[in-house]
Amino acid sequence: MTAHVLYSFRRCPYAMRARMALRYSGVPLSIVEVSLKAKPADMLALSPKGTVPVLACADGRVIEQSLEIMHWALAQNDPDSWLGADSAALIEENDQVFKVNLDHYKYAIRYPEQPMAHYRAQGEQFLQRLEDLLEQTPYLAGATLSLADVALAPFVRQFAHVDREWFEQAPYPRLNAWLHRFLASALLNSVMAKT
Repeated sequence: MTAHVLYSFRRCPYAMRARMALRYSGVPLSIVEVSLKAKPADMLALSPKGTVPVLACADGRVIEQSLEIMHWALAQNDPDSWLGADSAALIEENDQVFKVNLDHYKYAIRYPEQPMAHYRAQGEQFLQRLEDLLEQTPYLAGATLSLADVALAPFVRQFAHVDREWFEQAPYPRLNAWLHRFLASALLNSVMAKT
């Protein structure tokens, strides 16, 4: 049995980014795939809030937030200096603003106050910011992959999948290329493989 246990759900963007950071850092780990309809009692005992990801560390520490799990993993090993770029504000905007707009867009039927196109337009403000960043450098925070790319890509992926045809022709060619690189990456595919 490995020292650390991650409770995860394969398609959850928060869990995806945590899994990628843990894989990249080489932390020895066992992953428990959680059914959101039947959450395991041992996970709920560790984290009563009942959301994934949850990392149970070998020393007894429990980390319940994906970004904290990423930082913890990178503190163990960060061979390509993902933490070298200052991306805290960008990640916060993703988590606090874009994620809300993404949920409204993806689940527009639950938010009948506005048409789906309105919610997509709200999310596009962030997409344009990312497009502008990628006009300067190949990755969101510089010349190489960093914490920002890995933290944000699962959410951009989810936004794109709401209407893939629209996203492919939307005026974000650099963001589209960035997302395609991410979708084809060995890192993503290694953590998305069904076990």
